[in-house]
Amino acid sequence: MPGYVLAIDQGTTSSRAILFDDVQNITAVEQQEFNQLFPHSGWVEHDCEEIWQSVLSTIHGVMAKGSIGPEKIAAIGITNQRETTIIWDRQTGKPIYNAIVWQDRRTSNFCRQLKGGGLETEFTDKTGLLLDPYFSGTKINWLLENVEGARAKAEAGKLAFGTIDSFLLWRLTGGKVHATDATNASRTLCYNIVEGRWDEDLLKILDIPASLMPDVLDCSASYGETDAALFGKPIAIGGVAGDQQAASIGQACFEPGMMKSTYGTGCFALLNTGSDLVKSQSRLLSTIAYQLDGDVTYALEGSIFIAGAAVQWLRDGLKIIDGASQTQSMAEASDPVQDVYLVPAFTGLGAPHWDAEARGAMFGLTRATGPNEIARAVLEAVCYQTRDLLEAMKRDWTDSGDTMVLRVDGGMVASNWTMQFLADMLNAPVERPRILETTALGAAWLAASNAGVWPDRDSFAKSWKATARFDPEMAKSERERKYAGWCDAVERTKVTGA
Repeated sequence: MPGYVLAIDQGTTSSRAILFDDVQNITAVEQQEFNQLFPHSGWVEHDCEEIWQSVLSTIHGVMAKGSIGPEKIAAIGITNQRETTIIWDRQTGKPIYNAIVWQDRRTSNFCRQLKGGGLETEFTDKTGLLLDPYFSGTKINWLLENVEGARAKAEAGKLAFGTIDSFLLWRLTGGKVHATDATNASRTLCYNIVEGRWDEDLLKILDIPASLMPDVLDCSASYGETDAALFGKPIAIGGVAGDQQAASIGQACFEPGMMKSTYGTGCFALLNTGSDLVKSQSRLLSTIAYQLDGDVTYALEGSIFIAGAAVQWLRDGLKIIDGASQTQSMAEASDPVQDVYLVPAFTGLGAPHWDAEARGAMFGLTRATGPNEIARAVLEAVCYQTRDLLEAMKRDWTDSGDTMVLRVDGGMVASNWTMQFLADMLNAPVERPRILETTALGAAWLAASNAGVWPDRDSFAKSWKATARFDPEMAKSERERKYAGWCDAVERTKVTGA
C-alpha cells in the first residue's frame, strides 16, 4: 500500500509541493515563485500557464528530492489561493485571459451598482459574503463582458470557469474532471451555502451562464486521477480545500469555538461555528469551513488583504530589508517611544471595514522615524488587524466565550516578536504548531483520509501539537492605548465610510 501523500499548495506568490510520509512528517518540499502582474492601478493578475508550469515543476521536483515514484503516492491533495478566477476553453484547455487574482479591485464599480440596487442582502443571505471585488462572481462577469467573444462562447457551453483548484484539476486529469469543493464554491458569490447548490437567481443577477460552473464535491472525495503522461503513472486526487479552510483543518480546528489565523500574503482568521450558520452583524463573512460525508461545518471568517505582502513591500518597494527575517531584529531595535502606525490598505480594507477604495497610509512619522520604526509598524499592523477580527467575532457569536486560544500558521509566525505582540494585543494565548505547513497538512489529510492511509478526524486532532505558546504580558492600559491609536489611523484612511 503506498504510504506517501502529496500536497499541492498553490498560493498567491508561489506554488509548492510538499511530500508527507505515512506518519504525517514532511519528507520533502519544493517551491517556485511566479510573476505578479499589475496592468493597471488596483488590478492584479497571474499568468495561468506560468502557474500550471510552476505546479508541474514543483511536483516533479519534490518527487525527485524525496526519491519517490508515483507508485508510492497514495493520493494528492490540492489547496489553493481562493477567489482567483480563471475561464478556459473546454476544447483546448487554454485560458481566455490571465487569472484575475483575489486582490484585484477592477470590479469595484460593478459591486457599487449591485449594492445601489439593494441586492447585497440577497447575496449575503444566500452566500454569507458581501458584495466586494474580492470574490469570484464579479470577476467572472468582467471576463465575459470584456474578453472578445467570451460571452457567446460561454452561452454556447464552450467555456469553463474555475478557481485555481478547479483549473488544476482540469489540467491534472487531462480535461476529464471539471469540479471544485464546497469551500472554494462558497467564495464565488454564486453558491448558496444554505442549500448547497449553485444559485440560479444569483447567476442571473451576475449574468453568468450556469454551464460555466464546476461540479461541487466534499472536501475529501474522489476527484479522479492524474493523466498518466504527467508523472509516469496515474495518481489519485482525493482532497481539495481553499487555503484558509485547509489551514483550519491542518490546525485540527474541528470543534465549534476553535479559531485559527494564517499569516501569508494576507491574514485570514476562521472561527468554527459548527452546524450554526452565523449571520454576521459586524461585516464578517459566513462561509463553509469544510464539508465531509455530505455534512457542512460553517465558520465565521475575517479576511485581511495585506499581511506578509507588507513585508514584501519593505523588501521590494522601499528596499529597506533584504529578507523577511530582518524585520524581527529591526522591530527589537526600534524606538519604543514612537507610535508609528501603518494601515496597509494597498488594495483596500478587508474585514470588518470593507472599504474597497481605501489606500495605504502611515501615521505618526517624525524626523526620528527610520527603517526600524517602519518595519515594526508593518509587524504591528498585522496584530492590530487580527484584533479587529477577534472583536468582531466576539460580537457576532456569543458562544465564542471570553477565553480563546488562537492557533497560528503561515510565514510570519516564525517571528517570536510578532507572535508575542499578537498575544499582547489580543490578550489571549497564541499557539504555534509543530508542523507550520498547516495549509498543506490539511490538504494532505483530506486526500489521505479519502485514500484510507491516515488517521480519522478524531485521531488526527489528537496528534496536533504546539511547539510554542505566547501568553499576554502587556499591561491593559498600554494595550488599549496602542489599539486606540490604530483605530484612529484606520478611520482616517477610510474613503467610503463602509
